Amino acid sequence: MFMQLDKVTLRIREEPTTKTMGKYEVLIAENGTGIAVPVQILEAAVQVDETRLLLFLTDDIPYEEMLNIALIDLNDGVKEILTLGGAYLTGSFTDLHIAPNAVEFSFIGETTWRVEIPPSPFVKVPFIGDSRGVSRPLALRHYIKINASPAPARTGGRR
Repeated sequence: MFMQLDKVTLRIREEPTTKTMGKYEVLIAENGTGIAVPVQILEAAVQVDETRLLLFLTDDIPYEEMLNIALIDLNDGVKEILTLGGAYLTGSFTDLHIAPNAVEFSFIGETTWRVEIPPSPFVKVPFIGDSRGVSRPLALRHYIKINASPAPARTGGRR
């Protein structure tokens, strides 16, 4: 049931400082959800099901843009946030395509990224299995599956 939403926005709750990121509340049709994310620019919002949304967020840092992919549950808050990118890399979020059970897009290089949300959380061994450029917090349960095709290029242009 993946579907792009146009009426999702962010409102600042806490200003960023030199030591902490800001907090931005997720609004749906200008109504507050009480859910805050640490990144200020909403690139796209996709409804996964009745209560869950995928948010594609950037932080507006030139020459070091990273994409944050957040899964939020309107009843349970932020479930997981992945980061795509790295130091001194920059990307643009483009070519969004919504499939019935996945989202595909481009961000860095000539790679198509695919995000899926399984019906239940899954266990993933840390540091193994994610495509180059993806970082996620250490946790026993994960909610977002992501892969890239072709694999992102290494620093010399090799894949």
